[in-house]
Amino acid sequence: MNKRLLIVESPTKAKTISKYLGKDFEVMATVGHFRDLPQNKMGVDLKSFEIEYVLDPKKKEVISQLGRLSSKADEIFLASDPDREGEAIAWHVEWLLTEGQKKKIKEEKIARVSFHEITKEAVEAALKKAAKIDMNLVNAQQGRRVLDRVVGYSLSPVLWKKVRRGLSAGRVQSVAVRLICEREKEIEKFAREKFFKIKAVFKKGAKFEAELVKIGNKNFISSQRLKLFDGSYTFSKSLFTSKSEAEKYESELEKEFTVKAIKSRQSSKSPVPAFTTSKLQQAGARRFGWSGKQTMTLAQRLYEQGLITYHRTDSVYLSDKAIKEFREYIGKNYGQDYVAEKVRVYKNRSKNAQEAHEAIRPTRVAVKTPEGLDAKETKLYQLIWQRAVATQAASARLESSSIELGNGNSIFKAGGLRVLFDGFYRIYGDKHEDQLLPELKEGEKLQAEKILIEEGETAPPPRYSDASLVASLEKQGIGRPSTYAPIISTIIARQYIEREEGKFKPTALGIATNEFLTKNFPKILSLPFTAEMEADLDKVALGKTEWKQMMKQFWSEFEPEVKKVEAVADRVKVATESTGRPCPECRQGELVIRLGRFGKFISCSRFPECKYTATYQEKAGFKCPSCGKEGVIKRTRAGRKFYGCSDYPNCKWASWKKP
Repeated sequence: MNKRLLIVESPTKAKTISKYLGKDFEVMATVGHFRDLPQNKMGVDLKSFEIEYVLDPKKKEVISQLGRLSSKADEIFLASDPDREGEAIAWHVEWLLTEGQKKKIKEEKIARVSFHEITKEAVEAALKKAAKIDMNLVNAQQGRRVLDRVVGYSLSPVLWKKVRRGLSAGRVQSVAVRLICEREKEIEKFAREKFFKIKAVFKKGAKFEAELVKIGNKNFISSQRLKLFDGSYTFSKSLFTSKSEAEKYESELEKEFTVKAIKSRQSSKSPVPAFTTSKLQQAGARRFGWSGKQTMTLAQRLYEQGLITYHRTDSVYLSDKAIKEFREYIGKNYGQDYVAEKVRVYKNRSKNAQEAHEAIRPTRVAVKTPEGLDAKETKLYQLIWQRAVATQAASARLESSSIELGNGNSIFKAGGLRVLFDGFYRIYGDKHEDQLLPELKEGEKLQAEKILIEEGETAPPPRYSDASLVASLEKQGIGRPSTYAPIISTIIARQYIEREEGKFKPTALGIATNEFLTKNFPKILSLPFTAEMEADLDKVALGKTEWKQMMKQFWSEFEPEVKKVEAVADRVKVATESTGRPCPECRQGELVIRLGRFGKFISCSRFPECKYTATYQEKAGFKCPSCGKEGVIKRTRAGRKFYGCSDYPNCKWASWKKP
């Protein structure tokens, strides 16, 4: 019997696959990458773009095990994840086995297998279609890795000289910081204005409200657009900007209203596609308040247990097999009325939807609530299950109605909605309460029970959240499925941004760094250029572009720019917040709040001449629930905000939520 070795990245994945294979198979995990660029130097020849790869010293045992097991195997299968990163890991394993060890393995013994779901059927089918490593995907991964390394290692020394020591810059991360900084500028510039709505309350059977929408030829609510860095944002502005004006109008209204028009129309609503990576992260943020990293960690666990298909994808495609199973399941469990009349097929927006993956879906539709999952894993699995299965459910049928009521030259409007058939909403588990309007006839007279004047205020564009930042990056063509979560984690860890009530706000350090980079490197931080580089990497993955040639072209333009900025650019000062207290050490400077590696701290404004520092406790506006002392805001090393007691370590009360 032939001895076979199958190599994956994750121990959990190895454990799941082991259950599907015979005794002649040995399954082992590399535990991610074991060969990469060096940590303490560029590691790239900037003329030839040859890469200096080094073995991870922490992976000696893994490397030893790879050599030991491969020498005993008759066949070796590389089964890392089905994307560029996974293809690169397979390539590094092949290099190690054929070139990087004393006892070299013949290349003919090694094959690449790829599957998008970890099920017995998928693994067995992949083994029958074993092939060679796709060097186009490997080169796309190398191109991204080298591009990011070259940009980071070129910009970081400049930031050390011009902004602050210890800073680093990333190609895509810096663009994400720019988006957040530009949004903050728009918020600061926004001039809030009060407005007043007028509503009339009626009763015919049940109570209902109608809102003023028109006076003469003027619409009551007019739409205005604010131009933002990443597009535009719409907000509403009322006709009434003072309460006295609204009250004057209200006093002149007739007591009686007349039904001017009754409109009703039926419409259908279809389900959205199954999740892509970005849409899953957005749903995790909006529904559960999770970070992109948290959502992807949970999805990784579900994938490795064989419960969902591969979770890094920008494709909405579903296999014929999955569609058939979904349709059969809906018909059996909900009735044939709930099955879509025709097979519903969704098209990818991007021609380069990554490596023809499927969308994220359950591997077995009959498993609605898997056993052995924790609460968060269950929530995410059910979200994925509902969204994927619903794609083959019938459309919902709705009836919307409106009543226009006249009063002098004014028009008030009331709206209603009724669900005629819930369709795919049934799969989602959503229940919609009908908003019914009373039976009325045109020309009918109604007396208003009361007139309401509601005060509001125009709102600035909102700060980015995990969901909206990922959506913006995706819309602009920046980043790819595997990069969204790391982008956000990195810029938080570098303290360029911070989370404030679930939204991203730039720090003083982030604002200063962004100001310097956008002023001196406008091209590399522009959205079109960053999107263009992503498109070029996609071309490499398709074999249409040579990655080293792409890098040579980039470096020929970027290198002179770096040298020029390093020579002539002005230094940028990071803004500090004054405490209003003199420095107790030098007596000349004042104490200011600075942002350091582990959060905010107090130092002298004359630093580095005076090196006085002290801890800083940011008051949170409440008393500690445990001991009654002042509550303070703290941060983890990853930059996540939490609340604690100012008397720590005597009192160890802490909470993610403000009490």
